[in-house]
Amino acid sequence: MTMEILLARVDSRLLHGQVATAWAKKVKPNRILVVSDSVTEDTLRKTLITQAAPPGVFVNVITVDKMIKIYHDPQFDSFKVLLLTETIQDMLKLVEGGIDISNLGVDVGSLAYAVDMTMSTDAIAVGKEEVAAIRALAAHGLTVYAQKIPNDSRKDLIKMLDKNGL
Repeated sequence: MTMEILLARVDSRLLHGQVATAWAKKVKPNRILVVSDSVTEDTLRKTLITQAAPPGVFVNVITVDKMIKIYHDPQFDSFKVLLLTETIQDMLKLVEGGIDISNLGVDVGSLAYAVDMTMSTDAIAVGKEEVAAIRALAAHGLTVYAQKIPNDSRKDLIKMLDKNGL
């Protein structure tokens, strides 16, 4: 047995209101794992994220490598995890590191806009690297979809990229 991942979500805002309330209520994790090499180095962001935890749910901010390591460690089998990454590239690293989310796919909540990016939805901006990572996740057999909150319908990101010629 390995830790149970209940939701694998990419959200550049990481742990915020929608995730802490709507998503945590829907999937009922006992642990929220925020996986980001940059946030582990940023004391302020780390503190703010752990303070945003819903009641009764522990939050840990860990590196990509640490997530891969603990996923394969039986000591963490009791974890029922809401998995959050800041970038689609980090989620791809986790999948390539052996984290099995084939039964879930990847929920992309938001990707912040930066120069040379295209808005794919009102909350998801993609550049060449994001498009490559989304397509690589799909090549691993994963469904990659956009869904802001549990009540929204899922939008297939591959179809959206194809429609936008990306």
